[in-house]
Amino acid sequence: MSEILDSEGTVAVISIVKADGSTPRGVGTRMAVTKNGGIIGTIGGGALEFAALNDAIRLMSETGSDLHERDWPLGPDLGQCCGGRVRTLTEIFVAKDRPVLFQRGESEIVEDRTDVMLFGAGHVGRAIALALAPLPFNLKWVDSRADAFPALIVQSARAIVSEAPAGEIIKTTSGTFVLIMTHSHSLDFEIVEAALKKTDLAYVGLIGSETKRIRFQNRLRSLAVNDKDIARLHCPIGTTGISGKEPSVIAASVAADLLIRQEGLRKRSEQGSFRQDVPEIVA
Repeated sequence: MSEILDSEGTVAVISIVKADGSTPRGVGTRMAVTKNGGIIGTIGGGALEFAALNDAIRLMSETGSDLHERDWPLGPDLGQCCGGRVRTLTEIFVAKDRPVLFQRGESEIVEDRTDVMLFGAGHVGRAIALALAPLPFNLKWVDSRADAFPALIVQSARAIVSEAPAGEIIKTTSGTFVLIMTHSHSLDFEIVEAALKKTDLAYVGLIGSETKRIRFQNRLRSLAVNDKDIARLHCPIGTTGISGKEPSVIAASVAADLLIRQEGLRKRSEQGSFRQDVPEIVA
């Protein structure tokens, strides 16, 4: 946002400060608006966002630094049928406010993101990186082959070339989603074993069939990995009901599944643990 302020001289930040009933987004959601209608972030889209956007553009043309609150009933007058009510705070920043804007940081308008560590830069890995790009995930993308990555990598991803990919697991943060799809089954297994030993991961997914899962389970048992940890392994990956094998289809299925899991993780966050209750596996 500070770059926008430097180039355009003013920027508006719209925040939801109160939300009652059914609303598109909750309290704390923010978006930035430029004088020409450019936006960073979202307060939920639809008629509410359009009206708040135009209101912010008008305020930028009429005022200097200022604060403006407004109530928005999400009913017929606004052309929405949510039935709730939102109060927004629009803050107008001009050049002299740059230190304040810099101190607040870009994180003020960025959605909460979940870390994803993706192992494998093959066709499916590339498709998944693209599918996750516009979604609220931070992607760390690992492969042992530097030339496996595409020449251009999406902004939300960071490529990691590692001679020992399984060793990257220890660097993951609590609550990370792990996806495993390397060029080697033996390497897949090393990463799976390391991931299952790190019990604060929110999800461990392995590309493959039911047969591959059973083989991995049996081998893990032979190495004295307990059944409770083995049951944390998800294979095949993606949502149920989608059987397409094309990389783009698999990627869409995986992205949808991770979004569902992300929502569940947020609801469980108050419990302070990312381990899930899972049934015993029958091999």
